[in-house]
Amino acid sequence: MNCPREYTGDEVASLVQQWLDVFAPERQGINTKAYMWHVFSGSRYPALEGELARVEYLKQICGEFVILSNDREVAFLTDTRPEDRPFSDFYVFPPNLAWTMAFTHEEGSLGPYFAQHPRYAELNPANIARVKKQEEMAHARSQGWIKTP
Repeated sequence: MNCPREYTGDEVASLVQQWLDVFAPERQGINTKAYMWHVFSGSRYPALEGELARVEYLKQICGEFVILSNDREVAFLTDTRPEDRPFSDFYVFPPNLAWTMAFTHEEGSLGPYFAQHPRYAELNPANIARVKKQEEMAHARSQGWIKTP
């Protein structure tokens, strides 16, 4: 994938709901309408913070990344881990939500946050397998075993 795929408005709404269902099941009394990452800063969901979060995020093996703006207006899928800040507050996660990284405008005092899905151990091997398959396909193409579409 050379260029990100932008999600439609309905798809963005679905991603937001899925994210909240996984990472914010205990959000009563937390203002997730303003910032979904308040579930982490408000200690409603376990997460690593700051440099520990960043280190864990960079360890994740993932072939595709969903990038979701906190304003819930924009989301796209890319094969490149974001290095720049496309939004002031945003979330990065694989399509299966095995983990999430929440980048905040309060970075330095609050965030960033890294959290794992409750079923991370079950979900993350699929992300690793996807990357391995992509690497195998790239090798096969480089050897001429598979023609590039």
